Amino acid sequence: MSTPGPVRMRPIQPGSATFLALLGLLAALPTFGIDMILPSLAATAADLGAPGSEVGLAMSVYLLSLGGAPLLLGPLSDRFGRKPAVVWGCTILIVASAGCMMAQSLPQLLAFRVLQGIGASGPGTAAFTLVRDRFQGEEARAKMSFVVLVINVVPMLAPSVGAALLGIGGWRLIYAAPIAAALVLLLVMRFFDEPTPPDPRSCPRPAEVAGVYRRILRDPLFLGNALCNAAMGGAVFAYITGSSLFFIDALGTSPERYGLIFGASSLSVMGGAYLNRHLGRLGVSAGRTIVLGLAVATFVAAILFISALARSSSPVPVVAAMVGVALSFGLISPNAVHAALQPMPEAAGSASAVAILLQTAMAAVSSDLVARLFDGRTALSMAGVMLGFSLAAAGIYSGLSHLGERGALTAPLRSTDPSVERETR
Repeated sequence: MSTPGPVRMRPIQPGSATFLALLGLLAALPTFGIDMILPSLAATAADLGAPGSEVGLAMSVYLLSLGGAPLLLGPLSDRFGRKPAVVWGCTILIVASAGCMMAQSLPQLLAFRVLQGIGASGPGTAAFTLVRDRFQGEEARAKMSFVVLVINVVPMLAPSVGAALLGIGGWRLIYAAPIAAALVLLLVMRFFDEPTPPDPRSCPRPAEVAGVYRRILRDPLFLGNALCNAAMGGAVFAYITGSSLFFIDALGTSPERYGLIFGASSLSVMGGAYLNRHLGRLGVSAGRTIVLGLAVATFVAAILFISALARSSSPVPVVAAMVGVALSFGLISPNAVHAALQPMPEAAGSASAVAILLQTAMAAVSSDLVARLFDGRTALSMAGVMLGFSLAAAGIYSGLSHLGERGALTAPLRSTDPSVERETR
């Protein structure tokens, strides 16, 4: 009697709950290296004998590499596929996180943090491109909403997880969390079939990569939507930075109470993502949803700006602005990102890399402006920067209509079948 052979697990199906969990893990992994280490910066400085201000560079260098690495990884994923980009990214992340755990000096820690950001950018970029590769229409809109939701909800939980790990085993144990997450992701990827077969015509030579990026940056539909999304990301980071300065420094709110306020307001991103899906089911176009989000964000930022000019110290308009902008981002970002990637299916990885870099750059500029302009008493810097970025996003998106491009958001989406793409090119 013959013995049965080994049972092979079925590949992960795009419409399954497992695929949704995969998207969530891909989207969440980069954020582990940002917010989770916040409670440990002081302990890290004391252990390594470094000034607290310099240990803050551990955040900066990670964000720089996380935002810049996709410019190289995007074209490579377009050439060799999404799965290798995730696998190699996770491998680099595991090595870098182990290096952070064993670092004996600040320069060593910073060097491994740069490598950690490079590794995390592989899964982070894939979270967006896989939605573009596998889904169309309202289903793509819903999946992109989920990705944006994860990206914004995980940072709410990460500091608490980091604080718990700090209490259990010190600051070095925190860097074990990305290792565990990357190992789980590598296990899941064993059952994942590559959605984008390698294209032998797409060679990652420097001249051709530069040509791809030139074409991406010259596409008005991509650039308009990517800049709109990035500007709204700047508005979000204005309240992330400004709210802590206002509540803790100006009002003297305890960090614990501020954490509750921030967490509660950030739940509005979930509300925006849910509302986006509901509007899609009702037949409301992605373009109209973006306009609604821009209107809400600009309105609440203007109200806060007027209140701050009046030197009000009331927390009510600040919380209202935090809720309104977070809700708006949940409405805008999934639709803007998907619309940005839509014109270039054969270069979705490269386009996603540019979109990520733009959003990271806008977030850095926003946070820096809010901190530099903070007067120590009011939310004026937060309100001004938030209003400025909201108006910029609205102006950029309005420019798409003058180019006749915004209507593409309501037009039928292009096929993701490679054979169809070849025939249309």
